[in-house]
Amino acid sequence: MDFTRPFTDSSFFLIAGPCVIEGRDHTLFLASELKKLAEARGIPLLFKASFDKANRTSLSSYRGGSMEEGLAILAEVKRTLGLPVLTDVHESGQCAAVAASVDVLQIPAFLCRQTDLLLAAARTGKPVNIKKGQFLAPWDMQNALDKHRSVAGAGPVWVTERGSTFGYGQLVVDFQSFPHLRRSGAPVIFDATHSVQKPGALGTATGGAREMIPSLARAAATAVDGFFFEVHDSPEKALSDGPNAFRVSEFGAMLDQLQAIWQASRSAALEDAAGKRF
Repeated sequence: MDFTRPFTDSSFFLIAGPCVIEGRDHTLFLASELKKLAEARGIPLLFKASFDKANRTSLSSYRGGSMEEGLAILAEVKRTLGLPVLTDVHESGQCAAVAASVDVLQIPAFLCRQTDLLLAAARTGKPVNIKKGQFLAPWDMQNALDKHRSVAGAGPVWVTERGSTFGYGQLVVDFQSFPHLRRSGAPVIFDATHSVQKPGALGTATGGAREMIPSLARAAATAVDGFFFEVHDSPEKALSDGPNAFRVSEFGAMLDQLQAIWQASRSAALEDAAGKRF
């Protein structure tokens, strides 16, 4: 995959996988299913799973296993299935070790202004996906991107929209965000699953409106280079983010719809981006 331009002329690129690693066998199963779906459609795929979910609603919420165990599972996905892999980093001290095992580092939305974390991720030379904070205007992400780009030898950087806080326990997606983000010169991704979260809605866990994912994703297909989906074979049993996870058995039909819209609108999106910045 060309990480400076991860999409192709005929397809967006896709970041997909479970919210958190739920064991070796489950992770390899989902990665295999996603690989089949993506390859059948010519979609460049990065498999995503977190070894640790540090930002959980409750202390009792499942976070994952150890970093060593999680990275070993992701390395096995990469080795046995030939898929590039992406995972989150939460602390600057994690970046070098994680970069040795995965292809892309991801900065969680709540941490997108953490300068030390951004610089440490950039110093690895690996591609970095920075998720826009729920609390930030899209043009403010330029500062996060500039921090990354200030590091000599930094790899490619991407930016992901994942909704904005609207009152308590509610996120909304402002579609004006996408042209603003595009002017940064970074590939723009839409996180269609975290955008339907309802933070804290279940008291000790985050809720979500899974039924809204297709509508938001189809609308975003006119304006992005890639998509991020948390996908699970049984969202009702998922150990993290089940209410906003997309069911893998229904994912192929969703990808077909998004490809049709993306291909039809791609030339217009490129024209919108020409010569513009924040």
